[in-house]
Amino acid sequence: MMEAVRWLRCDGVIVSLPEPETLAMPGKLRLLDQTLLPEREVYFCVDDLPELVDAIRRLAVRGAPAIGCAAALGMAAVAQHYPEDPAAFGAALVRDAEILASARPTAVNLRYAVERILAIFRQEKTADKKTALACILKGALDMLREDIQLCSAIGRYGADLLPDGAGVLTHCNAGALATAGTGTALAPVYAAAASGRRIRVYSDETRPLLQGSRLTAWELHREGIEVWTICDNMAGLVMREGRINIVIVGADRIAANGDTANKIGTYSVAVLARYHRIPFYVAAPYTTFDLSLADGGGIPIEERDPEEIRRGFGRMTAPDGIRFYNPAFDVTPAELITGFITDRGILKPPFSLQGYL
Repeated sequence: MMEAVRWLRCDGVIVSLPEPETLAMPGKLRLLDQTLLPEREVYFCVDDLPELVDAIRRLAVRGAPAIGCAAALGMAAVAQHYPEDPAAFGAALVRDAEILASARPTAVNLRYAVERILAIFRQEKTADKKTALACILKGALDMLREDIQLCSAIGRYGADLLPDGAGVLTHCNAGALATAGTGTALAPVYAAAASGRRIRVYSDETRPLLQGSRLTAWELHREGIEVWTICDNMAGLVMREGRINIVIVGADRIAANGDTANKIGTYSVAVLARYHRIPFYVAAPYTTFDLSLADGGGIPIEERDPEEIRRGFGRMTAPDGIRFYNPAFDVTPAELITGFITDRGILKPPFSLQGYL
């Protein structure tokens, strides 16, 4: 059936997309291994759960929206190996969904994606495996297409904040590599550049895994957008020097009051922006809002392997026998955030009271 497959590239997420007549044959999920960038551009395919969970945990695919899309599409690929018996098929799907949802706890998009696939499967109520696979794959592809549209909308709303010549500081990677479309934090940059405006981006290096230098700088440079990479501890200086007009970051989870979890170091950037009176915006689709949490105190924070600090990229940079603390995210209080650039406009909390979401 592979000759019927066409390839749909969405940067961070790449999926083998069957034609309608083979919709019940998901094939394999093809992903760009972001851990190897910028040195090598390597793709790999997965169709079993351990490989998919490993890809998410080791950050081969990362960025909250991209993780959600990859999880949904991965469920379709994994499900083709389930038993024909309807009860066994359903039990396997529920079991694997929970395992997948716990692969990275902070990004709410991951759990949202697997729960949406489960809801689609339960609503279908089919006893036929082929039909079940088709409905799961269709649901996953719908999510992929929706994310592309959400990114586009974020770009349109956010571009109005970026005049010609604007200097933008961003932290980590919230661009095309982190989504199915043009990104969240970088979507306004791409939209403004497409309209002919000259935008200058400063990408924080983002320690310890350097997503800002390895990924953000890589994709912006490929698109011909001026980008300067700085070490994380240089952000205050470039703000004081007047190089930064606005800060835009992405998000992994946003509580009902606006407290926002994003890559570790975001909180420090927000404090610096407040001191220097620079607008600080969070860009995210509706899927990143978790209104079940009153504030950021309820957001689970993933703690990662200390070896990411001790032996970053294979070289020992700290002595053996010392302790490490390696949270992957921090929470920026809502009072430090100027506004939220979303697919539904530029919003401010409380979101639930104003009917935004």
